[in-house]
Parts: sequence; C-alpha cells; structure tokens
Amino acid sequence: MKKSKKDALNERKEAKKTVYMARLVDNPTSPRKTRIMANVIRGKNVDYAMNVLKYSHRESAEKLLKLLKSAVANWQVKNEGARLENADLYVKTIMVDGGRMLKRIRTAPQGRANRIRKRSNHVTLIIADRNAENINTEITTEESQN
Repeated sequence: MKKSKKDALNERKEAKKTVYMARLVDNPTSPRKTRIMANVIRGKNVDYAMNVLKYSHRESAEKLLKLLKSAVANWQVKNEGARLENADLYVKTIMVDGGRMLKRIRTAPQGRANRIRKRSNHVTLIIADRNAENINTEITTEESQN
C-alpha cells in the first residue's frame, strides 16, 4: 500500500531528529587538500578528532575543527538532557565534495594566457552516538525475534 506524501514527510522529519550534522559550503580550499584531513578523522571519536585537527598545520584542519564543533553543538541542542561527557560521540560520515570553481586567467609567455582554476568544496559532517546506536540495534533485534 502506498504511503501518502504527508506520512513520508513525517517519517523523514522523525529520522532527521536523530541525525546530528553540520555543513560547510563553498570552502575556498581544493577538495583534494581537504580530503586528506577528512580521511584522518573519519570514524574516530570526537575528542580524538578535535585534538588531531587542533594541532595539525594544514589550512583545512582549522575549518574542519570549527565544523566539528558546530556538529557537536547541534547534538547538544537536540539532546538537552544528555551530558556530552557521557555520550560516546564519533564522526560517522564526512564527505568532501567539489564546489564551484572560479576561473581566472594568468599571462603566459609569447602572448598566451593560462587558465587558473580556483577550486572550492562542500563538506558534510555527521556525528553519532555509539551508545544510542547499540540501544537501537538491540531493540530491532528483539523485535525481529518476536
């Protein structure tokens, strides 16, 4: 039986309540350079990831640290009663996609011109709580056994 659009919308809204994410749009660094730091923190605990980003000398590390802090703040807003120290937060997914490209021209020898592509990227970071995921998997396994 087909669901109505309203039911599907309500399901998506309920699913978004348990997703804690932050997005960085039009970051003026090339995606390739940003992916290096993203790969380092993917799947790691939030505390560990913050320390790695804090002490890294790469330009993208500073922006990713700010993004990670924003995602943690979003988690705190959605979980008002929970304490951050008790939660086992980790970086569930981090995606670095190419953004818009500014095209510039630089002069070259013999009257030619070379194109310069100033790349940017979009970063999506999702954090999750390992404790909450374990509870959810236990509930679903109990339901399937009944």
